Amino acid sequence: MADEKKDTKAKTAKKEPKAAKKPAAKKEAAAKKPAAKKAEAKKPAKKETSKKASKAKKEPAKKAAPKAPVAPPVVRASARYVRIAPRKARLIADQVRGLHIEKARALLQFSPRGAAEDIHKLIDSAAANAENNHDLIGDEMKVSSITVDEGPTLKRFRPRAMGRATPIHKRTSHIAVALTPVED
Repeated sequence: MADEKKDTKAKTAKKEPKAAKKPAAKKEAAAKKPAAKKAEAKKPAKKETSKKASKAKKEPAKKAAPKAPVAPPVVRASARYVRIAPRKARLIADQVRGLHIEKARALLQFSPRGAAEDIHKLIDSAAANAENNHDLIGDEMKVSSITVDEGPTLKRFRPRAMGRATPIHKRTSHIAVALTPVED
Protein backbone atom coordinates (compact mmCIF):
# COMPACT_ATOMS: atom_id res chain seq x y z
CA MET A 1 0.00 0.00 0.00
CA ALA A 2 2.78 2.40 0.87
CA ASP A 3 4.50 1.56 -2.40
CA GLU A 4 1.34 2.42 -4.33
CA LYS A 5 1.10 5.84 -2.63
CA LYS A 6 4.71 6.53 -3.50
CA ASP A 7 4.01 5.61 -7.15
CA THR A 8 0.99 7.93 -7.36
CA LYS A 9 2.97 10.75 -5.72
CA ALA A 10 5.79 10.18 -8.20
CA LYS A 11 3.29 10.30 -11.10
CA THR A 12 1.73 13.55 -9.88
CA ALA A 13 5.19 15.01 -9.36
CA LYS A 14 6.03 14.13 -12.96
CA LYS A 15 2.84 15.74 -14.26
CA GLU A 16 3.49 19.06 -12.57
CA PRO A 17 6.79 19.80 -14.38
CA LYS A 18 5.12 19.03 -17.73
CA ALA A 19 2.44 21.61 -16.99
CA ALA A 20 5.15 24.11 -16.14
CA LYS A 21 7.00 23.42 -19.41
CA LYS A 22 4.00 24.03 -21.69
CA PRO A 23 3.55 27.75 -20.93
CA ALA A 24 7.29 28.27 -21.27
CA ALA A 25 7.18 26.71 -24.74
CA LYS A 26 4.39 29.10 -25.73
CA LYS A 27 6.44 32.04 -24.56
CA GLU A 28 9.36 30.86 -26.66
CA ALA A 29 7.13 30.57 -29.71
CA ALA A 30 5.76 34.06 -29.04
CA ALA A 31 9.30 35.33 -28.76
CA LYS A 32 10.14 33.75 -32.14
CA LYS A 33 7.19 35.39 -33.95
CA PRO A 34 8.55 38.94 -33.84
CA ALA A 35 11.83 37.64 -35.25
CA ALA A 36 9.89 36.08 -38.11
CA LYS A 37 8.11 39.40 -38.72
CA LYS A 38 11.45 41.15 -38.89
CA ALA A 39 12.60 38.68 -41.54
CA GLU A 40 9.38 39.27 -43.53
CA ALA A 41 9.95 43.01 -43.32
CA LYS A 42 13.36 42.52 -44.93
CA LYS A 43 12.02 40.34 -47.78
CA PRO A 44 9.92 43.03 -49.57
CA ALA A 45 13.02 45.16 -49.96
CA LYS A 46 14.64 42.30 -51.86
CA LYS A 47 11.55 41.85 -54.02
CA GLU A 48 11.54 45.50 -55.02
CA THR A 49 15.09 45.24 -56.29
CA SER A 50 14.26 42.04 -58.12
CA LYS A 51 11.20 43.71 -59.70
CA LYS A 52 13.38 46.48 -61.06
CA ALA A 53 15.73 43.93 -62.55
CA SER A 54 12.87 41.91 -64.03
CA LYS A 55 11.35 45.05 -65.63
CA ALA A 56 14.62 45.68 -67.38
CA LYS A 57 14.60 42.10 -68.63
CA LYS A 58 10.94 42.21 -69.74
CA GLU A 59 11.29 45.28 -71.95
CA PRO A 60 13.26 43.51 -74.73
CA ALA A 61 10.83 40.59 -74.58
CA LYS A 62 7.91 42.95 -75.34
CA LYS A 63 9.61 44.10 -78.52
CA ALA A 64 9.94 40.52 -79.79
CA ALA A 65 6.26 39.62 -79.18
CA PRO A 66 4.68 41.57 -82.12
CA LYS A 67 6.93 39.80 -84.65
CA ALA A 68 5.21 36.42 -84.11
CA PRO A 69 2.41 35.83 -86.69
CA VAL A 70 -1.03 35.06 -85.33
CA ALA A 71 -1.98 31.44 -86.02
CA PRO A 72 -5.42 30.82 -87.55
CA PRO A 73 -7.95 29.28 -85.17
CA VAL A 74 -8.27 25.51 -85.32
CA VAL A 75 -11.72 24.02 -84.76
CA ARG A 76 -11.78 20.41 -83.64
CA ALA A 77 -14.36 17.63 -83.41
CA SER A 78 -13.92 13.95 -82.62
CA ALA A 79 -15.96 10.78 -82.73
CA ARG A 80 -14.80 7.94 -80.53
CA TYR A 81 -15.65 4.24 -80.59
CA VAL A 82 -17.12 4.42 -84.11
CA ARG A 83 -18.03 0.89 -85.12
CA ILE A 84 -16.03 0.69 -88.35
CA ALA A 85 -12.58 -0.71 -89.06
CA PRO A 86 -9.89 2.00 -89.11
CA ARG A 87 -8.45 0.67 -92.36
CA LYS A 88 -11.78 1.27 -94.13
CA ALA A 89 -12.29 4.70 -92.55
CA ARG A 90 -8.79 5.84 -93.56
CA LEU A 91 -9.67 5.32 -97.24
CA ILE A 92 -12.36 8.01 -96.95
CA ALA A 93 -10.29 10.25 -94.65
CA ASP A 94 -7.48 10.36 -97.21
CA GLN A 95 -9.91 11.57 -99.90
CA VAL A 96 -11.28 14.40 -97.73
CA ARG A 97 -8.01 15.69 -96.21
CA GLY A 98 -7.13 19.22 -97.38
CA LEU A 99 -10.44 19.84 -99.21
CA HIS A 100 -12.75 22.84 -98.83
CA ILE A 101 -15.69 21.89 -96.61
CA GLU A 102 -18.28 22.15 -99.42
CA LYS A 103 -16.27 19.84 -101.70
CA ALA A 104 -15.75 17.40 -98.83
CA ARG A 105 -19.48 17.32 -98.07
CA ALA A 106 -20.32 16.67 -101.72
CA LEU A 107 -17.78 13.86 -101.97
CA LEU A 108 -19.00 12.22 -98.76
CA GLN A 109 -22.67 12.56 -99.66
CA PHE A 110 -22.28 10.47 -102.81
CA SER A 111 -19.64 8.01 -101.60
CA PRO A 112 -20.86 4.39 -101.46
CA ARG A 113 -18.64 3.53 -98.49
CA GLY A 114 -20.08 3.13 -95.00
CA ALA A 115 -17.42 5.27 -93.31
CA ALA A 116 -18.46 8.27 -95.43
CA GLU A 117 -21.62 8.80 -93.38
CA ASP A 118 -19.76 8.89 -90.05
CA ILE A 119 -17.08 11.27 -91.38
CA HIS A 120 -19.77 13.48 -92.97
CA LYS A 121 -21.51 13.84 -89.61
CA LEU A 122 -18.21 14.59 -87.92
CA ILE A 123 -17.31 17.35 -90.39
CA ASP A 124 -20.78 18.88 -89.93
CA SER A 125 -20.20 18.81 -86.16
CA ALA A 126 -16.85 20.57 -86.53
CA ALA A 127 -18.49 23.25 -88.72
CA ALA A 128 -21.16 23.76 -86.04
CA ASN A 129 -18.39 24.10 -83.42
CA ALA A 130 -16.78 26.80 -85.57
CA GLU A 131 -20.01 28.81 -85.71
CA ASN A 132 -21.09 28.40 -82.09
CA ASN A 133 -17.79 28.36 -80.17
CA HIS A 134 -15.38 30.37 -82.32
CA ASP A 135 -17.69 32.87 -84.13
CA LEU A 136 -16.48 31.72 -87.56
CA ILE A 137 -18.45 30.97 -90.73
CA GLY A 138 -18.83 27.19 -90.99
CA ASP A 139 -18.98 27.09 -94.81
CA GLU A 140 -15.70 28.98 -95.21
CA MET A 141 -13.50 26.31 -93.68
CA LYS A 142 -11.18 23.60 -94.99
CA VAL A 143 -10.27 20.21 -93.56
CA SER A 144 -6.74 20.86 -92.31
CA SER A 145 -6.28 17.45 -90.72
CA ILE A 146 -8.24 14.28 -90.21
CA THR A 147 -6.92 11.25 -88.36
CA VAL A 148 -8.35 7.79 -87.86
CA ASP A 149 -6.92 5.88 -84.91
CA GLU A 150 -7.69 2.39 -83.76
CA GLY A 151 -10.10 1.95 -80.86
CA PRO A 152 -10.75 -1.15 -78.77
CA THR A 153 -11.57 -4.38 -80.59
CA LEU A 154 -14.69 -6.33 -79.71
CA LYS A 155 -13.84 -10.03 -79.73
CA ARG A 156 -16.56 -12.53 -80.62
CA PHE A 157 -16.57 -16.19 -81.65
CA ARG A 158 -18.31 -17.88 -84.56
CA PRO A 159 -19.22 -21.58 -84.56
CA ARG A 160 -17.57 -23.59 -87.33
CA ALA A 161 -17.55 -27.15 -88.59
CA MET A 162 -16.71 -30.12 -86.36
CA GLY A 163 -17.44 -28.26 -83.12
CA ARG A 164 -14.77 -25.62 -83.52
CA ALA A 165 -15.07 -21.88 -82.98
CA THR A 166 -13.12 -19.15 -84.75
CA PRO A 167 -12.55 -15.61 -83.47
CA ILE A 168 -14.24 -12.58 -85.02
CA HIS A 169 -12.66 -9.16 -84.40
CA LYS A 170 -15.07 -6.24 -84.58
CA ARG A 171 -12.80 -3.22 -84.82
CA THR A 172 -13.63 0.32 -83.71
CA SER A 173 -12.16 3.69 -84.66
CA HIS A 174 -11.45 7.07 -83.09
CA ILE A 175 -11.83 9.78 -85.75
CA ALA A 176 -10.63 13.36 -85.19
CA VAL A 177 -11.14 16.33 -87.56
CA ALA A 178 -9.54 19.78 -87.45
CA LEU A 179 -10.88 22.65 -89.58
CA THR A 180 -9.20 25.98 -90.32
CA PRO A 181 -10.55 29.07 -92.08
CA VAL A 182 -9.90 29.33 -95.81
CA GLU A 183 -7.34 32.01 -96.69
CA ASP A 184 -8.48 34.21 -99.58
